[in-house]
Amino acid sequence: MRSALADPVRAKAGRPLWWVAGLSLSLLLVAGLVTWSVLDCDPYVAGQRRPAAPQAQPSLAAAALHDLEDAVVAGDAGAARALAPRGDEHAGSLLTAVVDNARALHVRDFSVRYVDEEGGVADDGSWAAAVDATWRFAGFDARPARAEVTVRFVPRDGGVAVAGFGGGGRRTPLWLASRLEVRRTPATLVMVAGPAGEADAYARRARTAVPVVRRVLPRWRSGLVVEVPASAHDLDATLDADPGEYANIAAVTSTVDGSLAPGSPVHVFVNPDVFDSLRPQGAQVVMSHEAVHVATGAATSNLPLWLLEGFADYVALRDVDLPLTTTAGQVIRQVRRHGPPARLPGAAEFDTTTTHLGATYESAWFACRLLAASGGEAALVRLYERVDHGAALGPALRSTFGLGVGQLTQQWRQGLSDLAS
Repeated sequence: MRSALADPVRAKAGRPLWWVAGLSLSLLLVAGLVTWSVLDCDPYVAGQRRPAAPQAQPSLAAAALHDLEDAVVAGDAGAARALAPRGDEHAGSLLTAVVDNARALHVRDFSVRYVDEEGGVADDGSWAAAVDATWRFAGFDARPARAEVTVRFVPRDGGVAVAGFGGGGRRTPLWLASRLEVRRTPATLVMVAGPAGEADAYARRARTAVPVVRRVLPRWRSGLVVEVPASAHDLDATLDADPGEYANIAAVTSTVDGSLAPGSPVHVFVNPDVFDSLRPQGAQVVMSHEAVHVATGAATSNLPLWLLEGFADYVALRDVDLPLTTTAGQVIRQVRRHGPPARLPGAAEFDTTTTHLGATYESAWFACRLLAASGGEAALVRLYERVDHGAALGPALRSTFGLGVGQLTQQWRQGLSDLAS
């Protein structure tokens, strides 16, 4: 009789070994199934709710703009200030200034309409938007200017506040950008982002420019509007110009909204960084020159630049008692170094970034002075008006002065050479 130890097919309690092995395998399978289930099936965990990203609120912004429009039209500075963000004194002061400016400038036909969000929304919920704005200065602008301006908005107490204007690669109307000193006469309107004394000085030059122009162009009666930002940088913002585009000039005449549409308001925009460095007589010549551009609609004209700019200088210098060595001093020096120019100046020579811009203006003035000396001032005015209304320069020049463009150029070059000798 064999013992239990000697019987390999028997285990404890008389169970067969295959049964025990099978049970172990079953347990392993169950354990494996449980392990697979735990590893493969993620347990349900309630997701954490993330805060919603801030969004622009066009309808609330449109309501704020409507309230601003009402405040400007009503002349209610308090209502405008109430539209500023809580605790933002700068924005409150600016919105107050906008209403005060509008009252002094006699702003009419003012409207502001939300167009679209511009860029993203900041973490604090603020954003910028393009806004379609229209306005005109009664008594001077026959039609409203219209431009897209950038307005900044900030959420406030379930609504939206107006934080400011400007940026976004768009024009920023001066009267919406800062508090202005305004000077008005029946013929002039001057606005200056500076002290009262500075405004008085610009206003005097504007008043002097009007009769200077009317002595040659007596039919001009629309008046002169002059805008003076605080700096050259602010001039770039007012005109939406590339930085430094007008760094070398004292003033520019342009449509207010940058359009070429007939009837668009045309104003003089001053670069104070250059203008304020001029001597009094030079500053007056610049102001009178720009007034000629306003009177003749030069901002939307297709005239040859030598005639457009030369005529403006002819009128501005007509009654100024200065020697040719002063009024043509820069071009005389240039001719002495390089000889007379080969042709009457055009777009390349009048580029505002050129290094000889003063000489270019003087050479254009000298061409118009030659014409007035040979055929009379009235003939020069007729030539200007005929070409401005679409006549070709060559035929108009020949019928008015009996000269072709080539003959005028030859006389002009010879005259410059004589001056420089």
